[in-house]
Amino acid sequence: MEERNEQVVEEVKEAQVEEAVTPENSEKTVEEKSEAALLQEKVDELQAKLTETESRTLRLQADFENHKRRVQMDKQAAEKYRAQSLVSDILPALDNFERAMQVEATDEQTKSLLQGMEMVHRQLLEALTKEGVEVIESVGKQFDPNEHQAIMQVEDSEFESNAVVEEFQKGYKLKDRVIRPSMVKVNQ
Repeated sequence: MEERNEQVVEEVKEAQVEEAVTPENSEKTVEEKSEAALLQEKVDELQAKLTETESRTLRLQADFENHKRRVQMDKQAAEKYRAQSLVSDILPALDNFERAMQVEATDEQTKSLLQGMEMVHRQLLEALTKEGVEVIESVGKQFDPNEHQAIMQVEDSEFESNAVVEEFQKGYKLKDRVIRPSMVKVNQ
């Protein structure tokens, strides 16, 4: 039995020696651990790059959508106010046309000429109205610095304070934008 015990002890010792950490086993374990750590670092690095790329892509998409929206708004504004330059150029001629129509007709030929001018004037106003041009109403209204330009002030008891008393030059709006303010006399 002693022999048997010695044999079992001997086998246990051999097993322990085999399981003991040898420099070779130690190197493999450290190598495997360092390789796993390197792979994990690489995975973490790639994950960070992916997250950064996704974030950059989302920002670029948002910037692109904002740019598209701005371009669309600019395009709509350009379409809405496309006639502004033409209207601004026509208004002085329209003013002169209206002054010419104030001439008194003394004979039939002048009356006929004035009737023709009135028809042309009406057609001009209709064309401007189709484009969204409207006259700014002034006399009797409260002075609005966005629509009126005060060139004189008077004291008149017939009008409220800060009311437009007289209009010297008509003002015009294109849609919601003032093309030319009315030149007016304002009550104090």
